[in-house]
Amino acid sequence: MIPYDAITDFQVLTSEDHELFRKVVRQFVERYLEPRVKEIEETNSIPRDLFKLAAENGFMGLGIPEEYGGQGSDYLNVVIYTEEVSRVCPAFSTATLARGLFTTPVLFFGTEQQKRNYIPPLARGQKFAAHATTEPGAGSDVAGVKTRAVRKDGGWVINGQKYFITGADKADYFVVLARTSDPPSRHERWRGLTMFIVERDNPGLRVGERIQVTGLKGSMPSEVILNDCWVSDDAVLGELGEGFKVAMTTYDYGRVGIAAQAVGVLQGVFEKSLNYAAQRVAFERPILAFQAIQFYLAEMLRDLEAARLLTYWAAHLLNKGLDERSIIAASLAKLFATEAAERASLRAIEIHGGMGVAIDGMVERFLRDTQIMKIYEGTSEIQRLVVIRHLVRKVLGFEV
Repeated sequence: MIPYDAITDFQVLTSEDHELFRKVVRQFVERYLEPRVKEIEETNSIPRDLFKLAAENGFMGLGIPEEYGGQGSDYLNVVIYTEEVSRVCPAFSTATLARGLFTTPVLFFGTEQQKRNYIPPLARGQKFAAHATTEPGAGSDVAGVKTRAVRKDGGWVINGQKYFITGADKADYFVVLARTSDPPSRHERWRGLTMFIVERDNPGLRVGERIQVTGLKGSMPSEVILNDCWVSDDAVLGELGEGFKVAMTTYDYGRVGIAAQAVGVLQGVFEKSLNYAAQRVAFERPILAFQAIQFYLAEMLRDLEAARLLTYWAAHLLNKGLDERSIIAASLAKLFATEAAERASLRAIEIHGGMGVAIDGMVERFLRDTQIMKIYEGTSEIQRLVVIRHLVRKVLGFEV
C-alpha cells in the first residue's frame, strides 16, 4: 500500500450529477465547438463568441466556490469538462481554464478583499487572468526567477521579463512571481520569492509578442514585460517571501487539469482511429481486420482507461484536500496520461496513414498538442522528481 494508508485511499466517487454535467459539456462541444475546430487551427485564434457561450453555460466558474460566483469547488467537474472539451479541441480547454492558475492561488492564499475583487468577474467570464512565473531562464527551476520587486513609495516596484505565459494576450489580471529578498543560502533558493497580483492596465506592465508554438493552436502564450511596475502592499498574494509555496500549490492542482487534457486527447484519437479503421479498406478488407491495427487499438484503450482512472482518482483526492497523497497522485496522473496521449497520437497517425500526417486530416494536431502537455505545469522529469521526493518524505521521513 505504500505510500497510501488504506484501500479507501483509492476511491473514485462519481454521481449522477457528474454524468449529467458531462452530457451538458458534450452537447456544448458537439453543437458549438467541434464545427469551429478547423477554423481555430487555421486562424490560430479562438472566436470570442465561444468564450461567451462557455460563460453562459457556467463553465468559466468551474472549481470556484458558489460564494464567489462559481459553480462549486468540485474538482472532478473541472476534470470532466477538460476531458470532454479536449476530446475535440485541447486549446479551448487551455484558454478557458488558464484562469485557474490565477484563481487557485487567490482562493488559497488571498485576502477576503482580493477574493471579492478578482474571483467573481472571472467566474462570470467577464474577465480573464494569467499566471506569470516562467522566464527565459526559469521554467522548471521556479526558484531561479530573476524578476525582482523592491520597496518604494509604500509599495513595490517590479522589474523583469516573463515568457511562455498562457492566456496573457487576453488577461485582465496576472499573478506575478518576483524575488523580494536574496535567499539565505544556496540550498534555500526558494526563499525570498513573493507572489503579486498585477492588473493589465497597471503602468509598467506590458504584454509583448505572442510566441508561436507547435501545438494548442488558438491558445498561444505571450511575453509579459514589467518595467518599473509599481503595486501597493495590497497586491501581495500570501505571505511575503512565501511565493514559492503559493506557486507549488497552484501547480499541484493544475497538474490534474493537464492530465484531464491528455485523457481527452486519448479519447479523441481512439474514437477517430476506431472509426477510420472500420471504414478504411485495404487489400479488400477493412484495416480493422488486421491484427496489427487491432493491437494498436487495444493498447490505446488500455492507456485511455488507465489514464482516466488515475486522473479521476487524483481529482477525488484533491477534493478531500492537498496532502502528500494527492500531490503524488496528481503527478502520477499527469506523467502517465500525457505520455500515454503522445503514444496514442503517434499510433493514430500510423492507423490513418497518409491522412494521419495531412493537416486537413485533423489527426496530427493531437500529437503537437501533447508535446506542450508534457511540458507545462512541470515536465515529465519534474513529475518523476515530485513523486519520489514526496514518497521518500512520507514513507521514510527525510528529504532527497
